[in-house]
Amino acid sequence: MNSRQTDIRMARVNNVDLAYQCFGDSAQPVLLLVMGLGAQMQTWPEGFCQRLAEQGYYVIRFDNRDCGQSSSLDNAGLPDIGALMRGDSPTMPLPYGLDDMADDAFALLDYLQIKRAHVAGASMGGMIIQHMSLRQPDRLISLMPIMTTSGAPSLPLPTPTAQAVLLTPAPVPLHEHTFVPFCVQGWRVLCGADLPFEEPRIHELAQSTFRRGYNPAGIARQFAAILMDGDRTHRLGAIKTPTLVIHGSADPLILPQAGQAVANAIPGAQFELIDGMGHDIPQARWESIVGKMRAFMAKAQGTSP
Repeated sequence: MNSRQTDIRMARVNNVDLAYQCFGDSAQPVLLLVMGLGAQMQTWPEGFCQRLAEQGYYVIRFDNRDCGQSSSLDNAGLPDIGALMRGDSPTMPLPYGLDDMADDAFALLDYLQIKRAHVAGASMGGMIIQHMSLRQPDRLISLMPIMTTSGAPSLPLPTPTAQAVLLTPAPVPLHEHTFVPFCVQGWRVLCGADLPFEEPRIHELAQSTFRRGYNPAGIARQFAAILMDGDRTHRLGAIKTPTLVIHGSADPLILPQAGQAVANAIPGAQFELIDGMGHDIPQARWESIVGKMRAFMAKAQGTSP
């Protein structure tokens, strides 16, 4: 089908509703984009998605469960993040893990009748796609973890300011006029100091994040899934999918050593460091990132870049 859908639709899959959006021609190879902790689909910038579609890919982005316009699992309760970070056993059963979120992504592909796809995941999304490659490797053409980690405990911690962004709760009571500056300031830290801060883009992202459904409890449940997933290093050695690991040289949240560790753990993986990029997909580096992704996907699917 030669469609050029850009509206947001809903898919009932894996016992949750997932909001998703597509760019480009559905007859082209599929690229599924999986976002990170508490980050809604528009954190993959629309212009970035359009550029990938212009390179000949059918690009799909979606809200993970417990985020944005997808299902919130509020009946599951609120995990004790402090206890989990101390290494204590959870005091209540966690409603899902990263493997369940990987199954969500596959279920969305099934819903759209897509047999195989390239997959890229940012931050927690990069962890989710690691699980995808381990669970159903025959479904993936290529694997592109971006600004993510293997979960190895020996890796360096975030910078103190980035860790504070991760752990500081949103203002209460929560209103758009208090949330937006709080969110923009957090992104100012996460984007790093090497490139000019793209404030208009981030301000728009903060507004849309609040308006589409900011869910702190959902973020806590996603964070619990990350904490309980542990060290994937040895599991990553079983990945056979062609893999390109992309990381920013100025990432203060997940430092570049973590991306290198992912590449080192996956046999034959390629590692690309994007100069000046923080924990973000800055417009100033879209051309570089899209170019590297395009060349790698073309190689993985056996065509010329």
